[in-house]
Amino acid sequence: MCGIVGYVGDRRAVPIILEGLKRLEYRGYDSAGIAVYCDDETLGIRRASGKLHNLEEAVRQDPVDGRYGIGHTRWATHGRPTEENAHPHRDCKGDIVVVHNGIVENYLALKHQLASEGHVFKTETDTEIIAHLVEKHFQGNLEEAVRATVKELTGVFALAVLARSDPNKIVAARSGPPVVIGLGDGEYFVASDVPAILHHTRDMFFLADGDMAVLTPEGVHLSDFEGRRVNRQVSHILWDPIMAEKGGYKHFMLKEIYEQPRAVRDTTLGRVGQETGRIFLDEMDISSKQFREFKQVRIIACGTSWHAALAGKFMIEKLARMPVEVDYGSEFRYRDPILGPETLTVVISQSGETADTLAAQREAKQKGSKTLAICNVVGSMITREAAGTIYTHAGPEIGVASTKAFTSQLTALFILAMYLGQTRGVLDEGTSRCLVQELLHIPAKLEKVLTHDPAFEELSRKLFRAKDFLFLGRGIHFPMALEGALKLKEISYIHAEGYPAGEMKHGPNALIDEELPVVVLATQDASRPESRLLYEKTVSNIQEVKAREGVVIALVSDGDDIASRMADHAVEIPTASELLLPILEIVPLQLLAYHVAVRRGCDVDQPRNLAKSVTVE
Repeated sequence: MCGIVGYVGDRRAVPIILEGLKRLEYRGYDSAGIAVYCDDETLGIRRASGKLHNLEEAVRQDPVDGRYGIGHTRWATHGRPTEENAHPHRDCKGDIVVVHNGIVENYLALKHQLASEGHVFKTETDTEIIAHLVEKHFQGNLEEAVRATVKELTGVFALAVLARSDPNKIVAARSGPPVVIGLGDGEYFVASDVPAILHHTRDMFFLADGDMAVLTPEGVHLSDFEGRRVNRQVSHILWDPIMAEKGGYKHFMLKEIYEQPRAVRDTTLGRVGQETGRIFLDEMDISSKQFREFKQVRIIACGTSWHAALAGKFMIEKLARMPVEVDYGSEFRYRDPILGPETLTVVISQSGETADTLAAQREAKQKGSKTLAICNVVGSMITREAAGTIYTHAGPEIGVASTKAFTSQLTALFILAMYLGQTRGVLDEGTSRCLVQELLHIPAKLEKVLTHDPAFEELSRKLFRAKDFLFLGRGIHFPMALEGALKLKEISYIHAEGYPAGEMKHGPNALIDEELPVVVLATQDASRPESRLLYEKTVSNIQEVKAREGVVIALVSDGDDIASRMADHAVEIPTASELLLPILEIVPLQLLAYHVAVRRGCDVDQPRNLAKSVTVE
């Protein structure tokens, strides 16, 4: 959703805020704005519709300066993406300014109430209501005015607020979307996400729901919405700031695709014993005895993470022999799900702040289920509320279309599946050692896959004009078909559909003609009979497509001489264990989507109508 940046200290605020917004533009790019307390004791506000460079140009033409302020980049929910609706928003007098991420669900009722009291509104947004409420409650102390305001709001929100009449102060509040506070040397920062302020400090903490932070040049004061003092643990972020830059790549997405060997390696190291095959998981408030007593696993996620969860179902059922159900976070809590202490609930989120997944986690906990998080952001809300966390060490992911976070999630799920199998006594030491060795070879195999990038670029020349794509897979490869289709539609705007290959006769065959590219995942683990059987059936599906003159792009294992001959275009990947093949086969699909989108002239890193972190429902 939207991006927030704030700064208070001795330096000039505008360059710091604009730099932070640039690093958060992936969270929203419909409009942007800044508000700064100027040296002449006025509030200077500049806003612009469209992308951030429009705001930069507005500031260049009409400069504004000061030593503290707030900024915002918007993903529109209420109100069109116009300059008028851009943040920051002001009260009637122009003394209060607010930036906001989230949705105020009762804003119409509040608007009618405030209008009856004489307040005049200038925009279509729910955020303007907040500025007017702060004005209504303001009696010289901004913190108390914000505290009174948040008690009237229904919905989810992250706020940063300034008041001309209470200078040298930024008040931030959280109820849902993330807020991170950065601690510098005589300067302090507030932001929606770590990359915005990582160049200035690595010492940070996240606000919890119901927290309020007051930032002044003297420090940060924390309290809850009732005014009680609270404390939050400071984390030292280990990400190198350079990791959040493009590093010479044309797009963040391409850089992040190429970072996947490192991300998988970093997620693995320290968790596996090479000699014994044992899995070691830290940061768990779940005992080995509890792991043994769980009777089922429920995995909850959204979007790309849901596809990882679906692959995780195959991994856990195979290696731990436990029944697994996979739920969309957005659907889970609306059907009164049946679960309790006998269920391990695994929640997956790159950001750790996905609103639907977080709400589902709380629903599971309320029903007595232990929750385990798979997450990329240390200290995020989902990790704080989980009984245990497996961190994916992917580093910051800026491109809206997830790549390295996804393969890191697959890696974490494989590790969890092995851990459950070992703890429950169904995965023996010999098999564990073999699986660990397979896992440790995956990064090198990913590097080999990436050497074929020019082939995907060439393939995109032949396919970028297609209006539809069909992706087919069987077994654990079906979730990769879903993810491949999602990647293509996200960044190229081509309609694409992932389907179980065995279901072609139940509908998809009607779509096939000479204009339809059909991507078939036809890899195999030749050492396993069940994998060979799936491969043979997938070959039959390729024959079905060719019989209807469809264009087949087959993803096959090295040395394949059957499916590759039948396909119009074949892409080979290294052989691997069946449960680890998805990590290798998704990378070609990411590259295909990337090159098709580039050739179509699409904004790869910031696809239209999408945001990186979905922090509201």
